[in-house]
Amino acid sequence: MELLTYKSSNIEEIKQLFTNVFSDSEGQAEGVVIGDLTYDIMTSTDAQDLYGFVVTENEQIIGSIFFTRLTFQNGVNAFLLSPVAIHTSYQGKGIGQKLINFSINHLKENGVKVVFTYGDPAFYSKVGFNLITEKIAKAPLKLTQPEGWLGQSLVSDKIEPIVGTSYCVEAFNNPEIW
Repeated sequence: MELLTYKSSNIEEIKQLFTNVFSDSEGQAEGVVIGDLTYDIMTSTDAQDLYGFVVTENEQIIGSIFFTRLTFQNGVNAFLLSPVAIHTSYQGKGIGQKLINFSINHLKENGVKVVFTYGDPAFYSKVGFNLITEKIAKAPLKLTQPEGWLGQSLVSDKIEPIVGTSYCVEAFNNPEIW
C-alpha cells in the first residue's frame, strides 16, 4: 500500500472510484453525483486551492481524498475535506483513517491551520474531528444536517472562533450538497 499525491493523469480512474464506491453505498444516482463532483473538483479548482491524495495497491488506486480551500474573511488558512472514498472491498481495514491522517499531516506541513468536513461524526471523530457549530465557523451554505459540521485545528487543541462568512470553491457552491 502506498500513499501519494494524486496526479491529473488519474482523473478518470479517480472519478470512477468515487462513482463506484458511492453507487455501492448510496445508490447509482448518488454515485454519479459524487463522481461528477469529484471530477469538477479536479478539473475546475485552482491548484493553490486543492490538495488531493490517493492510496494505491499494486499500482491500482483503491482510495482517494480531496481538500479544497475554504476562504474566511479573516484570511485563516483553512480547507474542507470532501469527498473521500475507499474501494468497497478495502473498507473496514483502517485504510481511510490512514489516508486522512497522511493527508492532514501534509496539509499541516504546508501551513494549513484548520480543516473542516461535513460528514459522519462517528467516523471523522476517529481522526481528530469534533462537532462544531456555526458560532465557531460559519459554513459557506446552509447546512441541512448541522450535526455533521466538523472541524479540527492543526495548530492547537481547539478551533478558535472564526468571525465572518466563509466561501467554498465553485465545485461545492451548490446548496443541494450541503
